[in-house]
Amino acid sequence: MSPLVLSPDARITFLTGAGISVASGLRPYRGPGGLWNEVDVTAWATAEAVAKDPRRCFREHQRFAALAAAAQPNATHHAIAAFARARPEGHVVVLTQNVDGLHQRAGAPHVVEIHGSLFRLRCPDEACAARITAPDPSVGPDEPPPCPRCGVMLRHDIVLFDEYLDPADERAAKEALRACNVFIAAGTSGVVFPAAAYVREANYAGARTILVNLEPPSPPNPYFDDVLVGRAEDVLPALLGADGVTS
Repeated sequence: MSPLVLSPDARITFLTGAGISVASGLRPYRGPGGLWNEVDVTAWATAEAVAKDPRRCFREHQRFAALAAAAQPNATHHAIAAFARARPEGHVVVLTQNVDGLHQRAGAPHVVEIHGSLFRLRCPDEACAARITAPDPSVGPDEPPPCPRCGVMLRHDIVLFDEYLDPADERAAKEALRACNVFIAAGTSGVVFPAAAYVREANYAGARTILVNLEPPSPPNPYFDDVLVGRAEDVLPALLGADGVTS
C-alpha cells in the first residue's frame, strides 16, 4: 500500500474506535468477542445505573480502567502519533471514541476524547461538575471518592449510553470535521451516534474520506470514498508511512 500523498498544509481528522485497541489486548464492544455481547449495559453503563448503584458502577469502571492502564499503545496508536507530530501543529486532530488513553500515551498531540476517559473522575452534580484525575486503578479505592467541592460521590468521566457528549468536545469535533481535507475512520463500527455521522459531515465539507476496518460496512456507506479492509495495526502504518511521514 502506498502512503498518502498530502500537501504540506493539508488538515487530517481521524476518528478511532475500539477496534484499534484490540491489538493492545483490549476487547471491542461490538462484533466477535465484543463486550456488549455478554454484558447488560443497563446494569452499569448508564447514568441511571450510576444514580441507582454508584458503588457497583464505580467498581466496574475501575476494573476496565485497570485493564486499560495495563495495556500498551500498538502500531496504530504510534503511527497516528508520529504522523501528527510530523505535520504542522494543529493540522492533525484525533477524535476518539475510546476511553483508554492510549493515543495520548503514544504521544498524539491533539486528541479529543468524545466519550471521555477512564482516567478522570467527575462530579455527577451538574451544578458542581468538578473533575479530577482518577486514582491509579491498580491500587485505587473500590469505593467512589467524595467530590472535593461538594462531597457527592464521584463517577468516572465517561459518556454512558443515556448521556450526551460534552458540548466542548462536540464543538471541537465539528470544527475538526469542517476544516479537514482528509478524514480517516479506523476501528469503529460506524453505528454509534453522533460519531456515525462524522463521515457525512466531512464528506459535505469536501474532504476525502477513508475507512479502515476489519470488514466493509454493511450496507455500504456512500460517504466513504475509500474502504481499506484489514487490521488497523497493519493498514494504518502503511497508509501513513512507516515513519509517520507522508511522501
